Amino acid sequence: MSEIKTVGVLGAGLMGAGIAQVAAASGFTTRVREVSDALCQRGKAGIEKQLNKAIEKGKLTAEQRDATLGRLSFTTAVKDLKDCDIVIEAVIEELDVKNAMWKELDALCPAHTIFASNTSSLTIAAMAAATTRPDRMVGLHFFNPVPVMKLVEVVKTVTTSEESFKRAFDFAKKLNKEPIAAKDNSGFVVNLLLVPYLIDAINALEHGVATVDDIDKGMMLGTGYPMGPFTLLDFVGLDTTYKIAEIMFDEYREKRYAPPPLLKRMVMAGMFGRKSGKGFYDYSQDPPKVNELGL
Repeated sequence: MSEIKTVGVLGAGLMGAGIAQVAAASGFTTRVREVSDALCQRGKAGIEKQLNKAIEKGKLTAEQRDATLGRLSFTTAVKDLKDCDIVIEAVIEELDVKNAMWKELDALCPAHTIFASNTSSLTIAAMAAATTRPDRMVGLHFFNPVPVMKLVEVVKTVTTSEESFKRAFDFAKKLNKEPIAAKDNSGFVVNLLLVPYLIDAINALEHGVATVDDIDKGMMLGTGYPMGPFTLLDFVGLDTTYKIAEIMFDEYREKRYAPPPLLKRMVMAGMFGRKSGKGFYDYSQDPPKVNELGL
């Protein structure tokens, strides 16, 4: 079984940069591909910021930071990932975009290279079908923020070989993560259960069951959750949640995955949560205040 030594990451956004940071910190030579030099620089700066924060908190030494950064490189050329033992994709949740890159890499990478997608809602089989190596395609679904969250869902399709699955599962362990095995259904384990919960919270708000802050407080104090559903929605991103819900509804055709009208209106208005400054809460002040939505 071929040992994984070099890791390729497609995308240097929030998830891609987090995956690259964890891989490099775990001793892997890591190459990150983005579409422009500016995005490469932004991804690198984000990783440096996170590592410096870890130093300030006493969780990392300057030497460890420098070693991690020394194992990282950034490129705008897909061909620079051709010698990687595993390539992890963390780009926009658009199947055509993902498959275009898989097709390009399929022609470049050696036979032993594993292809892994960080998708949270698309099926891995839909990507495997675009390659000539469906036996070496898996899902590796990390959680945000990647350096902090311990879980990785390792997804096996109907065509994934046992060897490829084991290599991916063992790789996740080497990243100091806790992997769980999941079948290739849209949403895997966590989002299959989480998305209906978040949608139910929005529906409850629309139906006047309780206010944003009371629903959040109720779920935190009543179930021991670290944050309520609306705080979590703002953290994940309302646009991201909307996209995931649409994909899952298209897959299952079940009402519990259907994006509520309020969620759609908020996304259309550019209210994405923390990243846009407004969602169910207004982040222009500290602490954030519940956003008036005219309900």
